[in-house]
Amino acid sequence: MKQLTEAVKYIESIVNFKPVIGIVLGTGLGNLINEIDGAYEIAYEDIPHFPLSTVEFHSGKLIFGTLGGKKIVAMQGRMHFYEGYTMSDVVFPIRVLKLLGIEKLFLSNAAGAINLDFKKGDLMLIEDHVNLFPSHPLIGTNDERLGVRFPDMQYAYHPALNSKVAEAGAELGLNLRRGVYITAQGPMLETPAEYRMLRKLGGDAVGMSTVPEVIAANHMSLPCCAISVLTDECNPDDLKPIDIEEIIAVAGKAEQKLTKLFVKVMENLE
Repeated sequence: MKQLTEAVKYIESIVNFKPVIGIVLGTGLGNLINEIDGAYEIAYEDIPHFPLSTVEFHSGKLIFGTLGGKKIVAMQGRMHFYEGYTMSDVVFPIRVLKLLGIEKLFLSNAAGAINLDFKKGDLMLIEDHVNLFPSHPLIGTNDERLGVRFPDMQYAYHPALNSKVAEAGAELGLNLRRGVYITAQGPMLETPAEYRMLRKLGGDAVGMSTVPEVIAANHMSLPCCAISVLTDECNPDDLKPIDIEEIIAVAGKAEQKLTKLFVKVMENLE
């Protein structure tokens, strides 16, 4: 809590701005910032105790401004467990955003489609998840100032926010998929046998992020929802060699739809 407080105090000392919405931008999805009005940036490296993103496609900035008429703060780049961070490190920024005053959290990620009806370039609204990480951010002594010891996860992805996203998608004419997100440790991608297993577990998409942040948000009673940009098709009987550059290119194209969706959701929020 001392480190969180110091990070928050630093941010508040240089930004006279109270965001009400937080947005986390996943791999290859950083260009939403071009739609933010009056943007003010703070590099992660300047914030006390803030972990740094080491992934090539994550910039590492907090961006404050207005999107769709709402005061927001966006994370351009997140931290992953596979980078060697603890789970507390991974969710440190989410806790900072909550202490800055955000009331809702929207997350995005790039993921592989394991539902064979889904195609690369699709957007998937996450309705539930399966957590296959070997750890999570609530292990250890609980700090009651952040949340209760045993948070309920029945509605981990807030139904009202999911409805808002679905309504915005319909208004835009998007073919918004819905499904279960499974998170794996990474950074390697899955084997054919693992893809078959994940599908049998009920998964529609697989990625390496988001779930720790959702757990931390629910711990703090922060309503959240999440959208996956499906960047590749994970058919275990017809796998193609993975080209990360191609995945980033697919994410970049689909990002145009994601950006429109986020803007429309912000406009529709009360």
